[in-house]
Amino acid sequence: MTRCLVTGATGYIGGRLVPELLAAGHDVRCMARSAGRLRDLPWAGRTEIAEADARDPERTGAALRGIDVAYYLIHAMSGGRGFAASDRDAARTFAAAAARAGVRRIVYLGGLTPDAGERHGLSAHLSSRAEVGEIFLASGVPSVVLRAAVIIGSGSASFEMLRYLTERLPVMTTPRWVRSRTQPIAVRDVLRYLVAWAGIAEDVNRVFDVGGPDVLTYAEMMHRYAAVAGLPPRLIVPVPLLSPRLSSLWVGLVTPVPAGVARPLVESLRTQAVCREHDIARYVGDPPDGLIGFDRAVSLALQKIKEADVATRWSSAAMPGAPSDPLPTDPDWAGGSLYIDRRAITVAACPEALWRVIEGIGGENGWYSLPVAWRVRGALDRMVGGVGLRRGRRDPLRLRVGDSIDFWRVEEIEQGRLLRLRAEMRLPGLAWLELSQSVEEGQTVYRQRAVFHPRGLLGHLYWWSILPFHGLIFGRMPRNVAAAARGVMGRRPA
Repeated sequence: MTRCLVTGATGYIGGRLVPELLAAGHDVRCMARSAGRLRDLPWAGRTEIAEADARDPERTGAALRGIDVAYYLIHAMSGGRGFAASDRDAARTFAAAAARAGVRRIVYLGGLTPDAGERHGLSAHLSSRAEVGEIFLASGVPSVVLRAAVIIGSGSASFEMLRYLTERLPVMTTPRWVRSRTQPIAVRDVLRYLVAWAGIAEDVNRVFDVGGPDVLTYAEMMHRYAAVAGLPPRLIVPVPLLSPRLSSLWVGLVTPVPAGVARPLVESLRTQAVCREHDIARYVGDPPDGLIGFDRAVSLALQKIKEADVATRWSSAAMPGAPSDPLPTDPDWAGGSLYIDRRAITVAACPEALWRVIEGIGGENGWYSLPVAWRVRGALDRMVGGVGLRRGRRDPLRLRVGDSIDFWRVEEIEQGRLLRLRAEMRLPGLAWLELSQSVEEGQTVYRQRAVFHPRGLLGHLYWWSILPFHGLIFGRMPRNVAAAARGVMGRRPA
């Protein structure tokens, strides 16, 4: 048994790596900035949780104490001023803390990039990934840096981008990057490589390129995705005019992946991303049937989506710049103004039926009031660089703390009683939506509370300007939620 620390456990890869390490018999400690976000994960009770920011040397050192293998899966999902410096500082702090704690190995998953002398024109994000890998290799702690290109798996940002572009656009004009060659890899093979390094005793300090058996252009990936998904052939016409910025805006318009997240993906596709070696096979042998090919990886991902069995999504990770402040609960809170919209209604349905509607809100089920208004608000949010409504839900029926629902994130859930959502849309302030139920004098009561904490004068002006729309949107929600709960009662077997 190896004692492993997994950073980024709330993210796409980290959230899948932890149960794989547990299944392999390893002891796992997770490091997260907010321990509460791991609370409802199915494996949380089998792990130890350490609350720390990788840039905090004291807390990071405490999290690394007694650890054999540390998995570093932290990186900025989208840009923003100073992201590279932040990633660099976090990696240096983590590496120094690992050396002091006597960690036997650091394992880092980065991006597939050319060698150091061939990186002219490399995107800022790929350059940052390469720099973080170099920091670990020079840290004095034996480090394994795995470099992967496009990861194909249900819920990954790369796969969602490929999926929606192909499904929604039977004819598309595309930028030149669709002709760049890349070597995609199935998420299952990525996890297999990561888990294997917890059990390898040899001291290894080097980079390994990892990829699947197919080398394809992005255009070829779209054609093959269409074939696997049973879609008619797609017509793709490359044009030289679309810059990465324009391409990311276009991706943000067509897919659930917002432009801020799409841009580093698009920029990385401009670079040829093909493995130059397969030396990792000397330490982690290929499976008897070989690595998973592109077509099978797509088929497996689509099956998971069809079965609503997507363990993690790209939106599992917190969005950079999204608010994280908890809802003020002190009645005499002195932090400034709070605007509150309260609603309540008695529901002619059992509590179980009402809770099913509350927990199923958002995504394809919508928000039970003026769908056009919600879509317009989502579109406006995307226009200013927000996530909009297209993130949907990880699971159509069940929620857990940390899940994203359109432009909200689950801040708290008390099964059968309370759901609190924190807004991640672009706002001049902080906002929450709280849905709850109770039984009072033998009747089921639905309660709804929208809370807004304005930031500056603009925040106050924002609240008063949208107040009439709140009356329409939030005023209709209780009646429609109650009607949906009655409908759930009507569908129940006698």
